[in-house]
This record gives sequence, structure tokens and C-alpha cells, in this order.
Amino acid sequence: MCGIVGAVAQRNVVPILLEGLRRLEYRGYDSAGLVIVNDGLKRVRSIGRVAALAEECVTQRVHGHLGIAHTRWATHGAPSEANAHPHVSDGLAVVHNGIIENHESLRGRLRAAGFVFTSETDTEVIVHLIAFYFRQSKDLLTATRAAVAELEGAYAIGVVSEDSPHRLVCARKGSPLLVGLGIEENFIASDVSALLPVTQRVMYLEEGDVADIGLLTVEVYDATGKPVDRSVHISELSADMAELGPYRHFMQKEIHEQPRALTDTLLTAVAADHVQPEWFGYDAVEVLGTVNAVTFLACGTSYHAAKVATYWLEEIAGIPARAEIASEYRYRTSVPNPDALIVTISQSGETADTLAALNHAKAQGQDKTLTICNVPESALTRVSRLKFMTRAGPEIGVASTKAFTTQLAGLFLLTLVLAKLRGRLSAEQETGYLAELRSLPGKLQYVLALEPQIEAWAQRFANKHHALFLGRGVHYPIALEGALKLKEISYIHAEAYPAGELKHGPLALVDEDMPVITIAPNDQLIEKLKSNMQEVRARGGELYVIADGDVHIEESAFVHVIKLSGGSNGALSPILHTVPLQLLSYHAALQKGTDVDKPRNLAKSVTVE
Repeated sequence: MCGIVGAVAQRNVVPILLEGLRRLEYRGYDSAGLVIVNDGLKRVRSIGRVAALAEECVTQRVHGHLGIAHTRWATHGAPSEANAHPHVSDGLAVVHNGIIENHESLRGRLRAAGFVFTSETDTEVIVHLIAFYFRQSKDLLTATRAAVAELEGAYAIGVVSEDSPHRLVCARKGSPLLVGLGIEENFIASDVSALLPVTQRVMYLEEGDVADIGLLTVEVYDATGKPVDRSVHISELSADMAELGPYRHFMQKEIHEQPRALTDTLLTAVAADHVQPEWFGYDAVEVLGTVNAVTFLACGTSYHAAKVATYWLEEIAGIPARAEIASEYRYRTSVPNPDALIVTISQSGETADTLAALNHAKAQGQDKTLTICNVPESALTRVSRLKFMTRAGPEIGVASTKAFTTQLAGLFLLTLVLAKLRGRLSAEQETGYLAELRSLPGKLQYVLALEPQIEAWAQRFANKHHALFLGRGVHYPIALEGALKLKEISYIHAEAYPAGELKHGPLALVDEDMPVITIAPNDQLIEKLKSNMQEVRARGGELYVIADGDVHIEESAFVHVIKLSGGSNGALSPILHTVPLQLLSYHAALQKGTDVDKPRNLAKSVTVE
């Protein structure tokens, strides 16, 4: 949520800031703005897309060598120019990601001190508070450190002053922020993708850090005020990885990137002849060899991946497993198990609810931790003992696709490792599962070739207002994910149910206007699933069935069938059945004319609670 870019250079930074914001558009936002220091502060803000902000910058001929920019996703106060960042006070300007929980008490104190508020945001208290301390110290770093010491909640901020035309100060706590290192120029951003056109050398700030950035220097201070060194990383991403290429939308591009993403994610595993715990860390045997249960903490799509994994772990590894919604877990009374493996799953590694849930679990004495994540050096990877990186590459579309399937791949590897450590994986099974993983990218290519048939289905969805998704067993979470995708980008209301639950309520909704999408793998529940489908047809419902190749379901005017391959797909069937549902949602959204990559009211990286 929200995006921050800042730059101090010996060239005009306006194009750098605007391009950085453009590359952060995937995070979700409703307004944008920037401040340039050039004989005072020049602020430009706009409602809507970054393109509108860029046009206004051209009209006003904005230029300068120091600036900060921001895309805002509304929390405190509706989307408006007055609420858009940056906010200013006494020649200072601030951009901010996060939420300040004690903003009301600070607001009252600052009003009493004579400061005038012009927005509804919690952010405005930050700039006035820094201005308050700047009046005393006349130093931007000193004032910023004094101000952030009083903030409660989460923040990543960038601060500039008209009195310091070559100085950029930033700080973070609970929200991600990094420093980009150039040659006689330096940058800040909330995501490395914003800086790829100007640098791949980045420094990730730790919790509580404050950084003082100039043209030639970067000085970092920890939460106690002590100078510290933060390591410099060379990003493996390239600028063109976040480009659209020949595709209509990033979502379509990312759906089609899944065979490559899975190949990259599984590269080490499929090259091996045996399952290796070290895939998850050098001390994985020590950690994983002693666990007696697995608890997953995740949100949204990642939670659905966790739900799939609970079926795999209990069936293949024989270990109790449960999936918890991270935003609920930390607020309920639970029974801690110090021998449970706590697994967090997040595309960004910065999801606020998941990070808070992990910290809660650790505070209860559960220190056997693993994160499955797509972003190196993210908050979750830094605070987890073990980690597994899903090498999906940048995922720009808000609706997750390749991040989800690569998470599933990582979770299947975890299942195999735990099964082997527990003596439940025979040599024959080990060889068979690794062979299935090797064949997965090729099978996905076959599924992607079905896109024209799925597009034809989607044309029938354009005038629908509701849809029902059905699955059984390990495919029920895939039905949940399919319903979520349809809701996210087409705005068609969708629900998912275990097919056996139809007669316990949802069947009342079924009629000729309620399409029913059914996942039909060739497993032990297929005959029961067919009976559930007959219940739908008996009520006049129209079925759209995604089936394994060896499942026999007779097509008719009201029963439409797409077969994924020539046979059954085994344990990895959930990954393969996911892709048609992604394509169905994508093409339904095209028919509806929605903003596929940036659906309303949603953000890619949810860094506030």
C-alpha cells in the first residue's frame, strides 16, 4: 500500500520520481504527489493516476535536484488533493507509509502549539511534529529523530527541508524502506522496483533506523541513535522485468510467466535426486527434525496456499497442520506449542498482519519459524529462522497469480522434507514426487494453451452478478482462490464451498442465473463430486467444469467441460487447476471493462493493519 520515492542528485530528479511512482502503481493508490526543493518547496498533487501528476509537473515546469514523491491509498481521510502527500510545514515536507496510532493526541498538542492542519490524515502530524523540533534544533536529522521517537504505530517516512537542498532524511518502523546507492546521487523507495532504472545497489533499513542521505554519503542510525552499517545488496531484478511487453495487462503476463516462475523456484530441487532439508536453510534439519505440528499464518491468497498445504502435510507427511488468518490469530486466545513449526507466507514479505502474527507467535515461545516469500531481504525473511524464496520475479498485478503457484510449489517441497524427516517418504515415492515436479512447468504450458476456450466461457459471465465455486478435499482451497480472483478484478460476487456442503445452504442460491464453476480432479472424491453436480443441474444451474483428462463428464447445453491434460495430475493437481480459474477471472474482467491490474479499493502490498 502506498509508495515512496525520494532522490538527491546533481540532475533533475523529477523524471526519476515520476518513473519510480509509475513502477509502484501496482501497490494500489488513489492520489499522488511530489515536492521538489528548488529555492523553496514546489509541491504538486493530483487525484487519480501518476500520469495526471506527470502532466501537471510538465505544465508547472517543475524541476530540481532534491525531491520526494508518494502514491497514497486512503486510510485517514477520503481521496482528495488536500489529503494527498507530501504534507508540508514551515518549509519542511514529508511523505509517509503506515498508520500513526497516536495521531489524535499529537494533533491536539500541535494545535495548541499553533500549528494549523489542512488535511484529515494522520501523516500531517508527522510533518508538524518535525517542524516543532526543527524550530529548536535547526537540524533536519535531529528534528526527525526527536519526532519519530514520539510516534506510535507504523511508518516509513522521507523528509526534506528548503534549508537543506542536498539532504534527504528518512526513517522506518513497521513499514518497508530502502536506500538506493548511485554515483554522486542517492535514493529512497518503499520497493526496489521503483529504483531499478537508476540503481541495483540497495541498502535495506532495519526496524527503527533513521538515515541521513546526501549526494556522496549515507549515514544510518539505529533506534538508539547509534551509527550502524547496513550491508549493501545487488538486486537480482532488472528494469525490464517490470515492463508489460506484448501482453495487454500485467495479470495476463504473470499468468503466462508461471511455467518459468515454477522452473526457477524448483530449479535446485528438481536437479537433485533426493529431497534435501537444506532447501529451507543450513540448520533446517535441526529445526524441522523436531517439530510435531505446523501452523501457517497468512492473509488472502497466501492463506489459500496455506490451506492447500494442510492437506498435503497431513496426508503425505502425517503431521498435524492448520492454517490461521494472520489478522485474526494475534487477537484470539490460542494454545502455544513450542514444538510447532510456524510458517508465514507472503508475496511481499512486508504484510503487516502476517508480520505482527509472527511476532506474536514468537512472543509465546514458538521460535521454530519459516517464511515462504518472493522478496529477498524483506521483513519476514529477516525475522524468520528458516526461509524459502519463491523466485517468481516482480508481480505487478494486484491479484496474485504466479506468487500463489510458486508458494504452492515451495509448500509441496516443505511437505516432502517433513515427510522424509519423519520416515514417511519411501525411495519410490521420493523419486515419483520429484518427477512430478519436473513435469509441472510443461503441464502448465498445456493448460495455458486452453486460454481461448476459457475466454469463451468468460464471455458468458459478463452479465452475471454472482457465481459459485465448488471443490472437494485439497481442491476446496483452490475454489476459494478462484472465487477471490473473480471478486477482486471483475467485481462479480463469488462464493466458494466444499461441494458436499451444497445441500446445507448454498443450494438455495442456485438457479439459471448463478454459474457454478466446479473443480473435478480424478481423485477418490470424483464420484461424490458428480453427485453434487447433479444436485446443481436438478435446480436449473449451469455448470462450468475444469476436469482432469481421464474424468468422464458428459457435456450438454448447460454443462461445459474443459479438460486439463490426457490423464490425472496427482498430488500437484491443485497447482494445475488454479491456472484456468486465473484465466477465467482475467477474461471475465476484460468483458466487464474493469481495471484488471489495479482493481478498486485494493492494494498489492498491505503494510497497514
